[in-house]
Amino acid sequence: MKFADPKNDLAFKKIFGNSKHKNILISFLNSVLDFRDKKEIINVELANPYQVPRIPELKETILDIKATNKNKENFIVEMQRKDLSDFTKRSLYYTSKAYVEQLPKGNNYTELKKVYFIGILNFNIFENKKFISRHLIINQETNTQDLNDFEFTFIELPKFNKKLEQLNSILDKWIYFIKNASNLTLVPKQYENIIEFKEAFEVAQQTSWNAEELKVYDYMALKEFDEINALKTAEEKGLQKGLEKGEYNAKIEIVKNAIVQGLDDKTIVLITGLTIKEIENIKAIFNNKVI
Repeated sequence: MKFADPKNDLAFKKIFGNSKHKNILISFLNSVLDFRDKKEIINVELANPYQVPRIPELKETILDIKATNKNKENFIVEMQRKDLSDFTKRSLYYTSKAYVEQLPKGNNYTELKKVYFIGILNFNIFENKKFISRHLIINQETNTQDLNDFEFTFIELPKFNKKLEQLNSILDKWIYFIKNASNLTLVPKQYENIIEFKEAFEVAQQTSWNAEELKVYDYMALKEFDEINALKTAEEKGLQKGLEKGEYNAKIEIVKNAIVQGLDDKTIVLITGLTIKEIENIKAIFNNKVI
């Protein structure tokens, strides 16, 4: 049995953004946000429900959700595999955008509903050791949440290292599923008799996917692999250039010291490996002359 990787853009939307399986997303949201009783989400409305995208029109993996609970609040869920160094700013942008878009021009501000942002990251962005962290707007003097219309939750997958036998909560099981489903060949016994997980594993089972879905899934996986390799290559080239620049700067310092000590150019060439022309240029700069 082969399960898709939920971290893949297509798989994530197919599992969590599927209007036919809303209970999967509802269970996930309630577990992440620890919603119970009157806060518990009972229904969701997907602004961009799952459909197989055309490859030229692929978009970011973001779920815009309006959830029905006591307060009818709004939620954004994003799965992000690559560290682009701007994720915190992106989360602020998407959350504020969703907040503003609730209100047509001229309407009453009291109609604005709270927006929750949930970011699932395949990399670390915070120094804390916990895999899940919640971020609020807090009054610095009173330590109270006086401005409560924005809330951010980040899940850093690399920090989640629990094994199957250590899964103690529904949240643990969802995070384990997202991180490890593609490495499983059977549905673990820890997930038995829980309908939301039964459906999630069924949706993730690629034998039930059509040819177009498999094509897009493979394309996204290959695209990400190429992007990671390109980023790695760029970093290696940058590091090499930095080392080369550092070595050259060190040689310049050697030339300056040699000049002070009165060494001739031939000796400096032997010491540094630089050419006569390069040494003359350094001497000119050192002596504030223009060649």
